[in-house]
Amino acid sequence: MKRFLIVLLGLLLGGSGLRAQQATTPQEFQAYSAGMHAKIKPLTAAKQYQQALVLYGQWHQAYDALPQPTKQEFRGLKANLYYNEACYNSLAKDRATAVAKFQGAVAAGYQNYAHASSDTDLDFIRADERFQRALLAVREKGDYRYILQQTQGYATQGGPALPAFRYQSAGEAHLAQLRKTYKLDSIAGAGTDVSQMINLMHWVHELVPHDGNHENPRLRNAQDFITVCQREKRGLNCRGLATVLNEAYLAMGFKARFIGCLPKDTADVDSHVINSVYSVSQQKWLYMDPTHDAYVMNEQGNLLSIEEVRERLLNGKPLLLNPTANWNHKQTTTKEEYLYSYMAKNLYQLETPVSSEYNAETRADGKRIEYIRLVPLSAKPQPLRAMQVNKTTLTTYATSNAAAFWQKP
Repeated sequence: MKRFLIVLLGLLLGGSGLRAQQATTPQEFQAYSAGMHAKIKPLTAAKQYQQALVLYGQWHQAYDALPQPTKQEFRGLKANLYYNEACYNSLAKDRATAVAKFQGAVAAGYQNYAHASSDTDLDFIRADERFQRALLAVREKGDYRYILQQTQGYATQGGPALPAFRYQSAGEAHLAQLRKTYKLDSIAGAGTDVSQMINLMHWVHELVPHDGNHENPRLRNAQDFITVCQREKRGLNCRGLATVLNEAYLAMGFKARFIGCLPKDTADVDSHVINSVYSVSQQKWLYMDPTHDAYVMNEQGNLLSIEEVRERLLNGKPLLLNPTANWNHKQTTTKEEYLYSYMAKNLYQLETPVSSEYNAETRADGKRIEYIRLVPLSAKPQPLRAMQVNKTTLTTYATSNAAAFWQKP
């Protein structure tokens, strides 16, 4: 199967009378692309590959003629066009052109290794050495579990001095008010600490939807986030949801942090933020993700920490996801897509605030916010990085000492 990168999948794929040279705005090119897809689909279904490839050539020309800002909005399209051309040339038994088109897809940034490595449309060229070299290049960029497995691990000890982690007391006035206002004791329930942690995660997941397309409100604390979201009927991105859950955990007396999960590719802005909460009964940190209402287990059903999930991804050990994991009750969250692809990509580096507290990330003049980033030895991090954002100083300490990063509270 092919993967067509056309923005706004709800767009009807009817034919478009728009000529290529007229398409300049994102809306116009989107309509043009939808029309091209509608024309190509019946041709490929009828195995009329050469006629389809002529249209692909026109589609390339239309993209190349776009103004740069519009090109940027469709920046992934070129790689997908080349990839589909590779498939149809392969099906047409044109080995040289199919390999060249696949190489073009890789040069244009194609990264879906899992798809390319199993797509039967490419079987005709799969034994070709040039194809295999190009596929290896895709793996080194787009096989996230493989990339994670190439890391050199962590230091067993030592490294630069780090500030001590701090966890705000449940007695802090704002946290106490949060606990009272939202009846968190009732939400958490009277079960074990683990069941209480899961119940609180469920509560945040149900209370505020995930919205990764918009910035969070200016005041970055649970009470303000909830108030604004309810008033404006809006959601929060993953960092906002993790902030709400973190303060709920602190308000209930649990030691907790939110954890920024970052990819190896520094140009990749698609990261994720989840929570790590310390269970006294289990004597370890536990992985909680309010965006997906997700926690992770081993084959015995024991809950895992973020550190353990990452280690199992590295070593190919089994991972189980709770069956109720979902995104906004619109899509089931599966371990194949979520853990083995998305989180494998985003568990390359981890970052957390030094001070876990109410309003931790709200910007203010003269405020200093400190972070510690855990990076593998192969990343060779700068030990200290500081920057000013609207008169707030953000300081990040980097370490490869996993024991220091995951120390017990």
